[in-house]
Amino acid sequence: MKFTIIHHPGPSSETLYCLKSTVEIAKKECAPRIPFIGAEDINMPETRVGVFLCHCGSNIAGVVNIDKVMEAITELPNVEHVEDYKYLCSKPGQQMLKDRIKQHQLNRVVIASCSPRMHEPTFRQTMREAGLNAFLLDIANIREHVSWIHAQDPEGATEKAIDLVRMSLARARLLEPLDEPEVNIKKASLVVGAGIAGISASLDLANAGYKVYLVEKEPTIGGHMAMWDKTFPTLDCSSCILTPRMAEVGAHPNIELFTMAEVEQVDGFVGNFEITIHQKARYVDIEKCTSCGDCSEICPVDIPSAFDANLGYRKAIHIPFAQAVPSAYLLDMENCLGVDAVRCGKCKDACEAEAIDYDDHDKRTKICVGTIIVATGFDLFDASQKQEYGYGEYANVVNIAEVERMLNAAGPTKGHVVRPSDLQEPKRVVYVQCVGSRDELTNRYCSRICCMTAIKQARMIRDKLGAEVYIFYIDLRTFGKGYEEFYESTAEAGVTFIRGRVGEVVEEEETSLLTVRGEDTLIGKPIHLNDVDLVVLSTGVVAPKAAERIAHALNLSISPDGFLMEAHPKLRPVDSFNDGIFVAGMAQGPKDIPDTVAQAKAAASGAMALMGKGKINIEPYYSIVDEVKCAGCKICITVCPYNAISINEREKAEINPALCKGCGTCTATCPSGAISSQHYTDGQIAAMLDAFLSSPQ
Repeated sequence: MKFTIIHHPGPSSETLYCLKSTVEIAKKECAPRIPFIGAEDINMPETRVGVFLCHCGSNIAGVVNIDKVMEAITELPNVEHVEDYKYLCSKPGQQMLKDRIKQHQLNRVVIASCSPRMHEPTFRQTMREAGLNAFLLDIANIREHVSWIHAQDPEGATEKAIDLVRMSLARARLLEPLDEPEVNIKKASLVVGAGIAGISASLDLANAGYKVYLVEKEPTIGGHMAMWDKTFPTLDCSSCILTPRMAEVGAHPNIELFTMAEVEQVDGFVGNFEITIHQKARYVDIEKCTSCGDCSEICPVDIPSAFDANLGYRKAIHIPFAQAVPSAYLLDMENCLGVDAVRCGKCKDACEAEAIDYDDHDKRTKICVGTIIVATGFDLFDASQKQEYGYGEYANVVNIAEVERMLNAAGPTKGHVVRPSDLQEPKRVVYVQCVGSRDELTNRYCSRICCMTAIKQARMIRDKLGAEVYIFYIDLRTFGKGYEEFYESTAEAGVTFIRGRVGEVVEEEETSLLTVRGEDTLIGKPIHLNDVDLVVLSTGVVAPKAAERIAHALNLSISPDGFLMEAHPKLRPVDSFNDGIFVAGMAQGPKDIPDTVAQAKAAASGAMALMGKGKINIEPYYSIVDEVKCAGCKICITVCPYNAISINEREKAEINPALCKGCGTCTATCPSGAISSQHYTDGQIAAMLDAFLSSPQ
């Protein structure tokens, strides 16, 4: 048996490396039974690698012995130049890189520094300015992966740094120039969620001249802020701030509003997203409805109102609140008595505008946009999960949302805080903080807004009723501008703050009065508050039920707390890992109104920056298909998490570069070996493993 190596013109360095590796393995396994011909003719093309080590001040050099690392790699194959510098990311550091590339005719670069997530774009641009392809660069992370986590073992850290640089060097030898595909971007944006975050982002985009499709699952925009009475710490009227913005959205020519709607399907890629919107039937024509209310007055059906936290009632045909946008009624067909004159039909008879349409049906609309902003908001924690507090069992144990609706002049109690059991004003009120937050059994994170919401409500109850108000807290988080001062003035107004957890709440059946048992950790003694009229649970916030569904539709990541994950907590706080999709407000995590609005503006700015370019370059981290090997089995389609693979007219797999994220799932799954991943190929990874396993250390 004889194997002959056939040389094709211009093989890649990786092909030659793999051939050499194959020959060496075959020699060891088969020799001397099989003669090999031509193996000695396989030569790597001239590769000149420059290795540059960054001190990062003392972040790296304070732990890693840079001189020892340089000594260990200087004589390695293809290393043409080795140099260290205090701050490679600085302008002088970048200029030094460009000078050395030209001086030593380098065609590959290895940089040992911080995480590629920090300065890879910086060094790529330096490569371009030096005349090299930006993807002939490899970065060894010797800060986060070495010095920061091995600070107590400098010797071990140095040895690990040497290994990482050797591996990076092995991969760099096999890097190939890559081109970045260019795609056009449509100048329209989809905003999912119409709370204060979605409203702010939509108006910023629309005012900049971009078309906006605003999708909201509720019958009106406004979100939770529309239900709140006052905002902290200034006690401004929430509706007075919000409703002008809502009206502006409803009247803006660049905003198309979809209420009672959800995003059903998302196809396409950055710049060219194809969206299917499912809009539920309203049974009332928005254009014809005059919001006169005649239909609601005659409706015989009373239903608990979710907008009023189920403390009040609404009709089957109703409008959520007076300033709702769109300003039109809707018919709750599930609770309607009937849609004809025999069973009921009274609302249709009463409507002079003939706006009621019993034959209305759900609609599906397809749109195409360039960018997407997700502002899906939050839900309140279900306090019934904390059984020790009696929520859902005792009538006079309520949550902060219910008190908020009581305080609202347009709410079910017309601004009066009352005991739900008998509608009498409470004389002693107790707030329990961190219900569903900072709790190992429920949610470990801080919900941020609960402390200030409780302080605000306690201040208003104290001022309105003169009642005794107590707040049990673990730690008070008064983090915003003017928040600490508001807390101090509330304490001076007579609200009592008790540092400690509440163990349980018990009701006396005859009087419905409550006893709160807890501990004052400042004095180290148990405390019992008797004859309490009202217990208010400061329920934390949780990710909305729709978060998981929208994350699946948009291929977004979810953090351990259930909220949507940002690309980087500091440098890219509103970007997602999916290009062209941004997150804002409580969709990303708990925050107050000022931070929500600021993040919405940041997301709108990011979307505008993309759409303003008109075109965008896609990073070439995508897989490619060898059609000669492809059998068209479609297994790759079933495993691709990004829906990036389809079958072309030749019955072969085809990968959309704009959708593919280079995860490698298809590469590992393909039974024919027809798919390979660019920039992180099997050969490059194998070379890194070889370098590590052959390390002399």
